[in-house]
Amino acid sequence: MKAVRVLISGHVQGVGFRWAVEREAGRLGVAGWVRNLSDGRVEARFEGDEEAVDAAVDSCRTGPDTARVEAVDVSDVEPEGSSGFRVR
Repeated sequence: MKAVRVLISGHVQGVGFRWAVEREAGRLGVAGWVRNLSDGRVEARFEGDEEAVDAAVDSCRTGPDTARVEAVDVSDVEPEGSSGFRVR
């Protein structure tokens, strides 16, 4: 089990980024959540199989076609035992 917190910077709000993350997390079977931050970044938490979590993080490096990702900061966190994935 692997869990990470991801902060995505760039033009990532108002472009469908959170819904793209939710769709990809569901496809990969990753649990967690994604939300907009007041400073313009998007924050996500992924939890699950190591390969699936790594793939979810990789998908954040590009996002949807309308996004422009400038930076992705990833930090390991303790698993919470989450189930499902949701947009906050």
